[in-house]
Amino acid sequence: MWNNLLKIIWLSFWLFFATILVTIPIIFVSFLGSNGNFAFSMARVWAWIILHISGVSLQISGREKLEKKRSYIIISNHQSHFDGPALAISLGLQFRWIAKKELLKIPIFGHALKAMENIFIDRTNKEIAIHSISEGLNQLPKGVGVMVFAEGTRSEDGSIGKFKKGGFAAAIQTGFPILPVSISGSAQALPKGGIVFNPGTIAVKIGDPIETDEYTFEQLEELIEKTRTVIVSNMEG
Repeated sequence: MWNNLLKIIWLSFWLFFATILVTIPIIFVSFLGSNGNFAFSMARVWAWIILHISGVSLQISGREKLEKKRSYIIISNHQSHFDGPALAISLGLQFRWIAKKELLKIPIFGHALKAMENIFIDRTNKEIAIHSISEGLNQLPKGVGVMVFAEGTRSEDGSIGKFKKGGFAAAIQTGFPILPVSISGSAQALPKGGIVFNPGTIAVKIGDPIETDEYTFEQLEELIEKTRTVIVSNMEG
């Protein structure tokens, strides 16, 4: 009991400290005009601090498949709040998040998210959400991608659920390749619904990019299934 309480206090302190540490320069630079790259780099510093103080290490494979100057729609499974930090560090790419617009209302944090040029969507309207994603993709700097947790929420038991269509529809519309990424071990490091972390290893496996320029909207389900199959296979392999 006391050990868990100390873990909660430890993580809470560092979450507060690291957030203040990176948010101040992010907000300052945003007033000078920015494409979001600096803010994302600072977010990577935040991610490194949080995983490091939690005793979590990363095991990365497949990074050689990436082309630094290409913009990808990164599709990943989702197990834990540690997934975001793990991806920010391990991929070595600039990317933005697709986030619900309600996060913009959070004081300071919301401004930092906006400064990163993330894409904010209204999750109550699918058509508007897909349009917002496509519009945001077209405004990205060259070589910057977008991160999508295709399940829409964290898995309850570690299994991979049904994928939502938004990111895939935007990929077909823009012609951006999909980068399938499999994450394992994060559910053990920080379980869904829990606030007690466990030291361990998070494995991030990058799959072969899937080109989308020859897909049509009639083949949307085919693209979703192909991506999901790769992610599941790399989780098991």
